[in-house]
Amino acid sequence: MDRSRGVTPRVWIVAAIVTAVALAGAGTVWFLNRGDDPRDTAERYLAAWTSRDYAAMKALTEGPPADFEQRLTRMYDDLGATAQRFTVASVGRADGGKAGASYGAELLLAGTRTWTYEAPLPLVERDGEWRVRWSPQLLYPELKEGQRLNAGRAWPDRVAVLAADGSVLSESQSGSARQLAGPVGPASAEAAKKLRAPYRTGDPVGLDGIQKQYERRLAGTPGLAVQIVDTDGTPVKTLKRFDSSPGDPLKTTIDPEVQAAAGKALTGAKKPAAMVALRPSTGEILAVANKPGGYDRALMGQYPPGSTFKVVTAAALVAGGVGAATNVACPATTTVGGRSFHNYKHEDFGTVPFREAFAHSCNTTFARLAVDKLGEKRLTEVASQFGFNAPIIAGVPAVRAAFPANRDDTAFAAASFGQGRVLTSPLNMAAVAAAAADGTWRSPRLVAAADAARAADANGRKPVPPKRLEPAVKRALQTIMPAVVSEGTASGVAFPSGTAGKTGTAEFGEGANPPTHAWFIGYRKDIAFAVIVEDGGTGAEAAAPIAADFLKGL
Repeated sequence: MDRSRGVTPRVWIVAAIVTAVALAGAGTVWFLNRGDDPRDTAERYLAAWTSRDYAAMKALTEGPPADFEQRLTRMYDDLGATAQRFTVASVGRADGGKAGASYGAELLLAGTRTWTYEAPLPLVERDGEWRVRWSPQLLYPELKEGQRLNAGRAWPDRVAVLAADGSVLSESQSGSARQLAGPVGPASAEAAKKLRAPYRTGDPVGLDGIQKQYERRLAGTPGLAVQIVDTDGTPVKTLKRFDSSPGDPLKTTIDPEVQAAAGKALTGAKKPAAMVALRPSTGEILAVANKPGGYDRALMGQYPPGSTFKVVTAAALVAGGVGAATNVACPATTTVGGRSFHNYKHEDFGTVPFREAFAHSCNTTFARLAVDKLGEKRLTEVASQFGFNAPIIAGVPAVRAAFPANRDDTAFAAASFGQGRVLTSPLNMAAVAAAAADGTWRSPRLVAAADAARAADANGRKPVPPKRLEPAVKRALQTIMPAVVSEGTASGVAFPSGTAGKTGTAEFGEGANPPTHAWFIGYRKDIAFAVIVEDGGTGAEAAAPIAADFLKGL
């Protein structure tokens, strides 16, 4: 939508502010050296008005009312002004202690609309000094005692947040989709202050989600009617009208069919769960589902990824020379820095191809190889290629995945298979799966790329560019991830053919046998996804069946 109308007024805003500051700085000198020139008084008076120095104005006014400063403040506030400038239009010849003068007013209303008018500025001489004579007409020529200026506003109908097919997201049958769109309600005083003009307390605003993120775009600009009103607010006369400008509809990447399938797949989850689906070739977010609603754990939840992080570690190992067929050790336990690491149920697979170690999720293999072959610096570099430690520019708030520094080899060994201090969200892990599927990591987004970039710039951030995986890494991931489904930890789940993935069982809490979150990430064709079930047990038992139901529902 064309916003160029707001450009020209800003020029004089800057000039007015600079002038006001300069005049305010010189004000002390003026008031110590008052002259008997009516023009000098008029200029000082209007300069004080421009800078909203109402006390200085009052000192130059003959017969001001007791509430003089309050009247000037209320005028500015009732008009919703964001800047003002008052300049001398003319000054007549002094005659008998009186001088006629007039001023020009320019007020910027609702952030983009300029209202101008001219009014008389009567000057009188008292005790050798010139002052401005008070009357209500000093504020506006037609104003009478008991009346005031006000800018009535009318917001245009708010435009919709749309799904990819053009349907209205807030009217979706999916509660998660409606949550993603976000509610609209009256602005608090704090929200109105933060949004600035033209917003006031009680105006309809987006309270969360996309409605909040793209508030100004969706709301449009209100129409204004500058009016003289009585003490009770009843309009007496309309002085100027400004038409409203409708907002610009925002189309998201949410696919209603994929969204429905994700929501349906979560219905059987017995504990809090979330799912995100992406299109690997573009990074578009196709579905975001949460059960229960209220908290968007899919985008904002932070969890240890458990063995789903082995996709990242495997990529680093392959880039370092380990192939899918390379024989590696997968003992029941291994010791790093005095700490013993073990496989699930202390399984011992002996020496097996790397593909098999990945498929069976050998913690001991990854802990040992990470410390002996990779090192923390290299794994951190590869993690960054999968979006870790980088902001997510999705078009809505989303937490970043974190792969922080580790204090020693023991902590690093735990981090290599997604434990320790590694934290991520379902959105982040869906992007990891998407990178494996397409060979390129893309920052996931919920809106058009240009819209996501604009939202990022508004927050002082830049979108993270796509990162292409090395061809050997892509080939290896597309070899070892299908093995998880065909013969590994998820082989007992009835996935559609062509599914690739990785289970994850992420420990959290304390104790010898801490509780675990259940994960499954994967892809099939041009859809990648991540599922988490909080405190759900193992990924194979709790998360993988949800993923299978999702794919079957497409």
